[in-house]
Amino acid sequence: MSAVATPGSTPAEAGRERRRMPGAEGMWVLVAGDLAIFSLLFLSFALDRRDDPVVFEQGRQALHLDQGGINTIVLLLGSWFVVRALRAIRTGDVDRAGRWLLGGVGAGVAFGVSKAIEYVREVDAGHTSTTSDFFMYYFSITGLHLVHVLIGTAILAGFLWSWRRRGRAGNVVAFESAAIYWHLVDLLWIVIFPLLYVVR
Repeated sequence: MSAVATPGSTPAEAGRERRRMPGAEGMWVLVAGDLAIFSLLFLSFALDRRDDPVVFEQGRQALHLDQGGINTIVLLLGSWFVVRALRAIRTGDVDRAGRWLLGGVGAGVAFGVSKAIEYVREVDAGHTSTTSDFFMYYFSITGLHLVHVLIGTAILAGFLWSWRRRGRAGNVVAFESAAIYWHLVDLLWIVIFPLLYVVR
């Protein structure tokens, strides 16, 4: 939560600003909706795995745990970059924020490339969304998540381009909303990685 009060604000106004949730309210509605959709997917996956554990375990073993781990590190690193960028923006250091944000964009691109390589490897091995229920879930869940990563990366890149063009940060609340979305993407992967790659 923000603890910054605007100059000339009354104590009551300052107190409200200190209690302000970061980002726009609509972003939290979007986050709640996304979490609900993915939660239903995760629950459906878990129930189907319970009913057919052999097929799901065979599918899990066919995945590349090392690549899933690399993807996890890349997204966590991306979130760290975004946090650093937001801190820099709140202190008015646009140049430093831009450098951190460039790292966040790079992490998003790296994740997309890594996931594309992983998909190619799975298809080359004969695994598609119609191979088994496991791979139907694998491509559906990770594909939907990848779309979220690409959207998040595009949003961060949009901020980076805007800051460099104008030479200033602009709306901090808007960037807080972008950061919230990026952390949602990260949180989802933290669940997806063990669910698909690790849990037996």
